[in-house]
Amino acid sequence: MKSGLGTQLAYLLDLLDSAVQDSYVQAQLATRPRYTPVLRALSECEPSTLGQIAQAAKISQPSATQTVALMIEDGLISSTPGPGDGRQRLIRFTDKGRDLMPKLQTCWSATRLAADTLDAELAVPLSALLAKAIEALERKPFAQRIAEARQHLDSIAKAEAEAATLPLKTERRRIKV
Repeated sequence: MKSGLGTQLAYLLDLLDSAVQDSYVQAQLATRPRYTPVLRALSECEPSTLGQIAQAAKISQPSATQTVALMIEDGLISSTPGPGDGRQRLIRFTDKGRDLMPKLQTCWSATRLAADTLDAELAVPLSALLAKAIEALERKPFAQRIAEARQHLDSIAKAEAEAATLPLKTERRRIKV
Protein backbone atom coordinates (compact mmCIF):
# COMPACT_ATOMS: atom_id res chain seq x y z
CA MET A 1 0.00 0.00 0.00
CA LYS A 2 1.32 3.40 -0.97
CA SER A 3 1.61 5.88 1.90
CA GLY A 4 -0.11 9.23 1.63
CA LEU A 5 1.76 12.52 1.45
CA GLY A 6 1.17 13.34 5.13
CA THR A 7 2.42 9.93 6.24
CA GLN A 8 5.52 10.23 4.07
CA LEU A 9 6.29 13.72 5.35
CA ALA A 10 5.80 12.66 8.98
CA TYR A 11 8.11 9.68 8.47
CA LEU A 12 10.73 11.81 6.71
CA LEU A 13 10.62 14.36 9.52
CA ASP A 14 10.92 11.57 12.10
CA LEU A 15 13.99 10.16 10.31
CA LEU A 16 15.62 13.59 10.17
CA ASP A 17 14.67 14.83 13.64
CA SER A 18 15.68 11.63 15.42
CA ALA A 19 19.13 11.76 13.80
CA VAL A 20 19.52 15.44 14.70
CA GLN A 21 18.38 14.72 18.28
CA ASP A 22 20.96 11.91 18.50
CA SER A 23 23.68 14.31 17.36
CA TYR A 24 22.63 16.77 20.09
CA VAL A 25 22.82 13.99 22.70
CA GLN A 26 26.27 12.96 21.44
CA ALA A 27 27.40 16.60 21.69
CA GLN A 28 25.91 16.76 25.21
CA LEU A 29 23.49 19.55 24.22
CA ALA A 30 20.26 19.94 26.16
CA THR A 31 18.10 21.00 23.24
CA ARG A 32 15.65 19.60 20.70
CA PRO A 33 15.42 19.91 16.90
CA ARG A 34 12.08 21.66 17.40
CA TYR A 35 13.95 24.56 19.04
CA THR A 36 16.21 25.21 16.05
CA PRO A 37 14.00 27.74 14.19
CA VAL A 38 13.50 29.80 17.36
CA LEU A 39 17.19 29.65 18.27
CA ARG A 40 18.19 30.73 14.77
CA ALA A 41 15.67 33.59 14.80
CA LEU A 42 16.88 34.82 18.19
CA SER A 43 20.53 34.55 17.16
CA GLU A 44 19.71 36.94 14.28
CA CYS A 45 17.63 39.41 16.30
CA GLU A 46 17.52 39.57 20.08
CA PRO A 47 15.25 40.42 21.75
CA SER A 48 12.32 39.44 19.55
CA THR A 49 8.58 39.23 20.01
CA LEU A 50 6.72 35.98 19.41
CA GLY A 51 5.37 37.39 16.15
CA GLN A 52 8.86 38.34 14.97
CA ILE A 53 10.16 34.88 15.86
CA ALA A 54 7.29 33.17 14.04
CA GLN A 55 7.86 35.30 10.94
CA ALA A 56 11.66 34.92 10.91
CA ALA A 57 11.47 31.18 11.62
CA LYS A 58 8.63 30.64 9.12
CA ILE A 59 6.53 28.82 11.69
CA SER A 60 2.97 29.49 12.82
CA GLN A 61 2.28 31.76 15.77
CA PRO A 62 0.80 28.86 17.81
CA SER A 63 3.87 26.74 17.07
CA ALA A 64 6.17 29.60 18.10
CA THR A 65 4.17 30.09 21.30
CA GLN A 66 4.34 26.38 22.22
CA THR A 67 8.04 26.09 21.39
CA VAL A 68 8.95 29.26 23.30
CA ALA A 69 7.03 27.97 26.34
CA LEU A 70 9.02 24.71 26.26
CA MET A 71 12.29 26.58 25.84
CA ILE A 72 11.46 28.81 28.82
CA GLU A 73 10.80 25.65 30.88
CA ASP A 74 14.19 24.31 29.76
CA GLY A 75 15.84 27.57 30.81
CA LEU A 76 17.18 28.43 27.35
CA ILE A 77 15.26 31.67 26.88
CA SER A 78 13.31 34.16 28.97
CA SER A 79 10.25 36.26 28.34
CA THR A 80 9.68 39.76 29.70
CA PRO A 81 6.93 42.32 29.09
CA GLY A 82 7.60 44.63 26.18
CA PRO A 83 7.82 48.38 26.64
CA GLY A 84 4.48 50.14 26.32
CA ASP A 85 2.30 47.08 25.75
CA GLY A 86 2.37 44.52 28.55
CA ARG A 87 0.69 41.95 26.31
CA GLN A 88 3.68 41.91 23.98
CA ARG A 89 6.50 39.73 25.29
CA LEU A 90 10.18 40.11 24.47
CA ILE A 91 12.11 36.87 24.15
CA ARG A 92 15.81 36.73 24.99
CA PHE A 93 18.49 34.10 25.50
CA THR A 94 19.31 33.15 29.07
CA ASP A 95 22.97 32.59 29.90
CA LYS A 96 22.32 28.84 29.55
CA GLY A 97 20.85 29.36 26.06
CA ARG A 98 23.62 31.70 24.95
CA ASP A 99 26.31 29.27 26.19
CA LEU A 100 24.71 26.52 24.12
CA MET A 101 25.03 28.38 20.82
CA PRO A 102 28.70 27.73 19.83
CA LYS A 103 28.34 23.93 20.14
CA LEU A 104 24.93 24.14 18.51
CA GLN A 105 26.38 26.06 15.54
CA THR A 106 28.85 23.19 15.06
CA CYS A 107 26.00 20.66 15.11
CA TRP A 108 24.06 22.77 12.60
CA SER A 109 27.11 22.84 10.29
CA ALA A 110 27.37 19.04 10.45
CA THR A 111 23.63 18.74 9.81
CA ARG A 112 23.93 21.04 6.78
CA LEU A 113 26.78 18.93 5.36
CA ALA A 114 24.77 15.74 5.93
CA ALA A 115 21.78 17.34 4.15
CA ASP A 116 24.05 18.27 1.25
CA THR A 117 25.14 14.63 0.90
CA LEU A 118 21.50 13.53 0.89
CA ASP A 119 20.69 16.12 -1.79
CA ALA A 120 23.60 14.83 -3.88
CA GLU A 121 22.19 11.27 -3.81
CA LEU A 122 18.77 12.26 -5.09
CA ALA A 123 17.70 12.87 -8.68
CA VAL A 124 16.14 16.13 -7.49
CA PRO A 125 17.70 17.65 -4.35
CA LEU A 126 15.26 17.43 -1.45
CA SER A 127 16.03 21.00 -0.39
CA ALA A 128 15.16 22.31 -3.86
CA LEU A 129 12.00 20.20 -4.07
CA LEU A 130 10.86 21.42 -0.64
CA ALA A 131 11.54 25.04 -1.62
CA LYS A 132 9.42 24.60 -4.77
CA ALA A 133 6.63 22.91 -2.80
CA ILE A 134 6.62 25.75 -0.26
CA GLU A 135 6.48 28.35 -3.06
CA ALA A 136 3.58 26.51 -4.71
CA LEU A 137 1.68 26.31 -1.41
CA GLU A 138 2.30 29.99 -0.72
CA ARG A 139 0.79 30.79 -4.14
CA LYS A 140 -2.13 28.43 -3.66
CA PRO A 141 -2.62 27.04 -0.13
CA PHE A 142 -3.29 23.35 0.39
CA ALA A 143 -6.68 24.14 1.95
CA GLN A 144 -7.74 25.76 -1.34
CA ARG A 145 -6.47 22.74 -3.25
CA ILE A 146 -8.47 20.42 -0.99
CA ALA A 147 -11.62 22.52 -1.46
CA GLU A 148 -11.18 22.45 -5.25
CA ALA A 149 -10.60 18.69 -5.20
CA ARG A 150 -13.72 18.20 -3.10
CA GLN A 151 -15.77 20.30 -5.57
CA HIS A 152 -14.37 18.24 -8.45
CA LEU A 153 -15.25 14.97 -6.73
CA ASP A 154 -18.71 16.27 -5.84
CA SER A 155 -19.35 17.21 -9.49
CA ILE A 156 -18.21 13.76 -10.64
CA ALA A 157 -20.50 12.09 -8.08
CA LYS A 158 -23.42 14.27 -9.19
CA ALA A 159 -22.78 13.48 -12.86
CA GLU A 160 -22.56 9.76 -12.09
CA ALA A 161 -25.80 9.90 -10.11
CA GLU A 162 -27.55 11.68 -12.99
CA ALA A 163 -26.14 9.21 -15.50
CA ALA A 164 -27.41 6.31 -13.40
CA THR A 165 -30.97 7.65 -13.59
CA LEU A 166 -30.90 8.24 -17.38
CA PRO A 167 -31.66 4.63 -18.41
CA LEU A 168 -34.62 4.61 -16.05
CA LYS A 169 -36.01 7.81 -17.56
CA THR A 170 -35.49 6.49 -21.09
CA GLU A 171 -37.16 3.17 -20.19
CA ARG A 172 -40.15 4.98 -18.65
CA ARG A 173 -40.60 6.99 -21.86
CA ARG A 174 -40.63 3.81 -23.96
CA ILE A 175 -43.30 2.25 -21.80
CA LYS A 176 -45.60 5.28 -22.14
CA VAL A 177 -45.48 5.26 -25.93
